[in-house]
Amino acid sequence: MKNFALIGAAGYIAPRHMRAIKDTGNILASAYDINDSVGIIDSLSPDSEFFTEFERFQEHAFRLKRDPTTALDYVAICSPNYLHHAHIVAALRMGCDVICEKPLVPSCEILNELSRVEQETGKRVFNILQLRHHTAILDLKEKVAKEQVERKYEVELTYITSRGKWYMESWKGDPRKSFGVATNIGVHFYDMLHFVFGKLERNVVHFANEHKAAGYLEYEKAKVRWFLSIDANDLPVSVKGKKSTYRSITVNGDEMEFSEGFTDLHTTSYQEILAGRGYGIEDARHCVETVEVIRASKVMPAVNGEGHPALVSLVQ
Repeated sequence: MKNFALIGAAGYIAPRHMRAIKDTGNILASAYDINDSVGIIDSLSPDSEFFTEFERFQEHAFRLKRDPTTALDYVAICSPNYLHHAHIVAALRMGCDVICEKPLVPSCEILNELSRVEQETGKRVFNILQLRHHTAILDLKEKVAKEQVERKYEVELTYITSRGKWYMESWKGDPRKSFGVATNIGVHFYDMLHFVFGKLERNVVHFANEHKAAGYLEYEKAKVRWFLSIDANDLPVSVKGKKSTYRSITVNGDEMEFSEGFTDLHTTSYQEILAGRGYGIEDARHCVETVEVIRASKVMPAVNGEGHPALVSLVQ
């Protein structure tokens, strides 16, 4: 059994990490969050220590380090995006390997800094890139690898995840902290596209505001029109009133709706990391670079059929 700590225990995604720690037969020894709404711990790890001040959390970790049986092995990080870098570095210097939520960090420059700290500490950073474990995505990757096609695949990616008014009042609605909607909800989709279709060759942004974004990505094996939104009004008619989230990939006109199958992907990610097959800094570099370019890009008009169909109804 490995000893885990969790940073960001009150966050939306934290329960999936708590469940993954438990389901892989490990121990959540301590947790930290500035907020104390962490009652979920009672059902998953009632004996875990909990702190609302980072200094006390860190001091506790250093005390645990004195005894090999209690020393922390991993720190899982579910904190707001802009704090990932600082929390990763702190955990590495505490002598722990790190499992961090997406986006790992906002830029390739910071990835390089993390690589340096890895070398200094001898510890590793792993990113949760859960779509690489989704059965439908693995099947698509296998199909693309086997097929010999002369023309690139025509791909349409649509991801709509409804968020209420609270979203813009939280850190997620502040682009200085979340790095914007394309990074916050899209980074693992860009990783998935690279995972399936190869190296990115073009990156164009057609629309971007605080609620949604659209653009065009061209990979070695695919031309991708993408649209991301947190606006419930963008949900397809077939979904409205039934589901709050819609994920769809269309490949050469064939739709692969993959809204289901996400429940256990964090546990699968943990199993792979613990087995020595986790995705590290270099695995995350491609999607980090993709969103870094998207954030810096000027919005351009869609040409030559490169625009996602949703663009027709969007007003800048």
